Amino acid sequence: MLIGEVARRSGVSARMLRHYESLGLVRPSGRTGSGYREYSQEDIRRIFHVESLRSLGLSLREIGRALDEPGFAPSALVDDLIRRTRERIAAETELLTRLCRIDARGPTGWEDVLQAVALLQALGSKSADARQRAALSCADEAAVPVEALVEAALGETDANVAGALRWALARSGDEAAGLLARGLGSPVAAVRERAVQALTELPGDEATAQLRHALASPDAVVRGYAAVALGAHGVVDAVPTLIDMIVAGRNDTDAADALSVLAADTATADRIASGLVGRLAHDTTGAPARGRLTQALAGIPGARASGALAELSRDEDRAVALTAAYLLRLRAAR
Repeated sequence: MLIGEVARRSGVSARMLRHYESLGLVRPSGRTGSGYREYSQEDIRRIFHVESLRSLGLSLREIGRALDEPGFAPSALVDDLIRRTRERIAAETELLTRLCRIDARGPTGWEDVLQAVALLQALGSKSADARQRAALSCADEAAVPVEALVEAALGETDANVAGALRWALARSGDEAAGLLARGLGSPVAAVRERAVQALTELPGDEATAQLRHALASPDAVVRGYAAVALGAHGVVDAVPTLIDMIVAGRNDTDAADALSVLAADTATADRIASGLVGRLAHDTTGAPARGRLTQALAGIPGARASGALAELSRDEDRAVALTAAYLLRLRAAR
C-alpha cells in the first residue's frame, strides 16, 4: 500500500508518516519499481500502535522505546503518565479557577484583567515577600476576588504574609466570613486555626455569627480563639469556654482578660464568679487549675467574687489561700 493510501485510511498525514520514518518508528517494508514507499500489513499495524500510544500522551521517543526495547517496563511508563496527567489536570484546573475568578470581577478592560492576573500570580509566588506585597495591594486595588484571598490565607505558612492576608480580608466585606467558616471544618488542624484567626479579625455581624458557631467546634484551639474574640466584644456565650481554657491552662491569661471585659456587666459578673467557683469546687480540679481560677477571680467585680475569694483564703491548698488573701487585700485597698 502506497503512502497516500495509508494516509487516507489511517488518518495519519503523509508528512507525519515521513517523520515517523525519519525517527525509525515506522519504516515501509518495501519500495515500488518507481521508488515509492510501500507499506505492508505489519507496517500499518505498527502505525496504529504508534497512534494508540500517542493518544496516551507518550512522546515519540518513549513510543520508540516501548515498541523496540525488549526490557522496557510498561508499568513504569504508565506510572509516569499518570503523574504527568495529574500535574496537567492540576495546572489546567488552576488556570480555570483563575479565569473564573477574573471573570467574576466583571473586568471592564484589559488593564483590569492584567492587574488581576498579576496579583493572583503573586499570591501564588514562592517568594514570601512577593506574596506579602500582593496581599497588601489587594486591599487597596480590590482586583482579586475574596475567594482567592481566603484560599491564600488558609494555605499561608509565613506569619508575616498571613497577617497581611488577614488585613486584606478584614477590608473585603461580609463575603469573607462565610468563606472562612468553611475552613473551620477542614481535616487539617493548621487550616482550622488559620480560618478562626482570620475570622477574629473580621468586623461585622456575619463574622460574629460564625465565631459563635465555632464555640461548638470539636477543636479546642478553634473554640479558644473564638471565645477570646467574642469575650472581648461582650458576647456572654463565650463564658463557659473561657472558664474551660483557664482550667486547662490553655491561653488562660487571654481567657481571664476576656472574662474581666465581660464582667463589666453586673449580672454577667455574678454568672462568671459562679462559674469559676463551681469549677473550684469540682473534685477533679487539680491544684494548678485551682490557682489559675483563683487568679481569674481578681478581674471579676462584685460580692459573689469577693465572697469566693474570702472562702478561698482559708483553702487547704496554701498557694491558693495565699493568692486569694492577696487579692482580697488589693480589693480592700481600691
